Order: sequence, then C-alpha cells, then structure tokens
Amino acid sequence: MFAELAFGGMVAIAVPPFFKVERGFYKSSAAVYLGAALVPAVGFALLAMRRPEPQAPAAVALWIDSALWIAFCAAVAIYMFTLWTDLGLLRARSYLATLLIGLSAVIISALTLKPADFGLLAAAGYALGAIFSAAVLGLASGGMLFGHWYLIDPNLPVDYLRTIVRLLGIALVAELAVLMAIVAMMGLLGGQASSDAVATLLGSDWILLTMRLLLGPVASIVLAWMTWQTLKIPQTMAATGLLYIAVMSVLVGELMGRFILFRTALPL
Repeated sequence: MFAELAFGGMVAIAVPPFFKVERGFYKSSAAVYLGAALVPAVGFALLAMRRPEPQAPAAVALWIDSALWIAFCAAVAIYMFTLWTDLGLLRARSYLATLLIGLSAVIISALTLKPADFGLLAAAGYALGAIFSAAVLGLASGGMLFGHWYLIDPNLPVDYLRTIVRLLGIALVAELAVLMAIVAMMGLLGGQASSDAVATLLGSDWILLTMRLLLGPVASIVLAWMTWQTLKIPQTMAATGLLYIAVMSVLVGELMGRFILFRTALPL
C-alpha cells in the first residue's frame, strides 16, 4: 500500500501547473512520497532476508522488488534536488524516470504476490488492481496536500483543486468497476485455483467484500462529490477537510483489500 501511495502521489502532483504553483508544494509533497517509497524499499529487502516459508514469494523476486523501489527513491531524490535549482532538463527527465520506474515497480510488486497456480489471466487482475489503487491513493492524498497550499497562497485558482477532485472521482468509479471485473474475471475465466478463491470470497468472506466496496470506493465517491460541491461555493478549507476524510476512507478500503488478499490471494 505504501508503494502504491508513493507512485500514485508522484503522478498526482503533476496535476497542478508547475510554473503557476510555488515550488514548496512540490518539495514537501515529493518528500512525503519519498518517505512512503522507502517503506517498500526496505520492507521487501527485509522479507528477502528471512528464512523461506511455504507459498512465500522467492527471495530473488523480493530483491528485485526492493531494487526497483530503491531506484524509484533515487529518481524522486534527484527530482527533489532539482527543485532547488534551475536544472529544468534534469528535472523533467528525473520526473519521467520516477513515473516509469514507479509504474514498473507497482506492477512487478503486485505480481510477486500472485500464486503460481492462478494462471496468466490473473496477472492482468493483479496489475490493474495495483494501478487503480495507486491512482486513488495518490489523488486523494495529493488533493489533501494541495488543499493546504491555499492557506499559503489564497490567490491560487480553485480550478486546480477542482481538477484533482474530478480526477479522483473518475479514478474511484473506475476502481470500483475494476474490482468487480476482477472478481468476475477470476471467477468465470480463471483457473480452478482462482475460481475456488472467488467461491470462498463470495461464500464465507462476503462480508469482507461488502466492507471493501462500501468503506472504500463507494464512501470515497460520496466524499469526492461532497468536496466537489463544496468547491462550488468556493470553500477550499472545507474541501480540504473532506479530502482528509476521503484519504482515511481510501486507506480503510485499501487495508480491507489487503486483508482479502491475505485470506484469499485475490487482488482486491
């Protein structure tokens, strides 16, 4: 989850126009997401050094995950350095490297958790689930961080925050559709192992699935709509407060998804 937050957040900070927003926003936000990326970088390495356990990912795969997130951290660090300089070309290239490495790291880290007997079709579910989780985590947290910047620069156009909120709403609706599609795809088109996992989810664990959907994307969609309506006033501080709650809602949903992953191996 920290990995997806780091990548999604670095994508989200590109929404406000760079040359019209104080660089302090990018410095502080990139520092937050750099700290988040250090968690998987260290965490995967620690897991790789543990004694092998049944059904656990291979140590080689975990080392690769750790290396990718270390590379991501390095790219973010270079990007942050350029924010104190006029090295525009290096800034652009380091940011592009951040996005490319981050996308690769998010997908590969997600595929590391896929059981071998789930088949190739399930890999698409793991990749899509990780990408859309990163999108909602990044946009929710990025919107909340940017909302605070209106305290520093009250003259910022409200449209900048509106754009983030609109993208967050779209990402949440898309994530909800992707989650339902993953369950249907792995239940109907997957192999025996994935079909059994879906049967378990819809049988004994249906309450977890309901909580994952209601407390995550559904509740967050309502909060995104409330934020959008608040920005029509416009009242940026009230909208930022709602985005705080939306961040918590998204986090609860993602944590429920990780619990379902732990119980059933389904990437929800």
